This record gives sequence, structure tokens and C-alpha cells, in this order.
Amino acid sequence: MKQKKHDSGQTAQGQPQAEQTVGQETDAQSPEGQDAAQEPDPQAELARQKDAYLRLYAEFDNYKKRSARERVEWIKMASSEVLESLLPVLDDFERGIAEAHKHSKEEDIKGFELIYSKLMGVLKQKGLSQMEVNKGDDFDVDMHDAIAQIPSEDEKLKGKIVDVTQKGYKLGDRVIRYAKVVVGA
Repeated sequence: MKQKKHDSGQTAQGQPQAEQTVGQETDAQSPEGQDAAQEPDPQAELARQKDAYLRLYAEFDNYKKRSARERVEWIKMASSEVLESLLPVLDDFERGIAEAHKHSKEEDIKGFELIYSKLMGVLKQKGLSQMEVNKGDDFDVDMHDAIAQIPSEDEKLKGKIVDVTQKGYKLGDRVIRYAKVVVGA
């Protein structure tokens, strides 16, 4: 019996054409074939579940690694802030030792220097290092902060450091305070 087709792709009975052909094919199959078509393949389902598990496991592993990195960065940032706040105290300590050389006894000076060296040892253990900046070094914008530029009689000192007014410090590879310098022009 022929069925009349409409423009919408449906048969005269109102069912889509594709569903009818599928239904006709399943009628030709045995009842066991119908069960196999309805139930997913257990091997394929197992493979899909394993893949989902592995993806979830990898995602969680990446999350743990990212969290650990972030935690380390937070700790570094906190220690950096503490060390930065100690730098002015360190400067005052150095000025005090320099002044003590003028007016104090040798024993007092040795005591101050001992305390200073212990403090610097602890700060070095935490990763703090003093930048080596000397008169005549090239000016480097990544390490130095030029606070003044003065005319230089010596041609060799043009663009070079003439004076260091404040020491610079690094925490690991990162500059936490630029050395304040005077540059020759």
C-alpha cells in the first residue's frame, strides 16, 4: 500500500518518514535484535565511564597543583611584604652603626655590628639580598631608581652612577626596593 507524502516530510498518517523506515527494519529483526538495539554496548559504556573518570581525575589533579602553586605565591607575597617593611628599619640600623663609630666605644660598636650581622643572616636565609651598586656602574632602569642627574666633568661618568643614596634589595630574583642613585649627565 502506498502512502501519500506531504511537503513537510511526513506521511499521510502524520508520522515522520524516518521513523517509519526504522520501524520497518526492526520488524524484520528478531526480538533479540530489538533488545540489543535498545541497550547500550557494555564495553562502549565502560570505555565512556573510564574516559569520564580519567578526565575528572586529571582535572582534580590540576586543581591540586594549581592550589599548591597559589598557596606558595601567597606565602611569598606575605613574606615579601614583611621584608619590605623591615627595610627602613635596616637602613636606620646601618645609620646608627655609622654614627656609633664616631661617638661610641669599640665594645658598643662590636655589639651593634654583631646584632646587625645576625639580622642580615636571618634575612638572607629568607631570600633577601642586597644589590651591589657602586660608583661608576652603568645605570640600569631594571635595578636603579635615578633620583637626580648632575652634570659630570668626567666623560666616563656620563650615564653612569655617581652616588648611591639608598641601597637596593632583592627577594630571590625579584627587586623589592630599587637602589636610589644619582646619575651623571
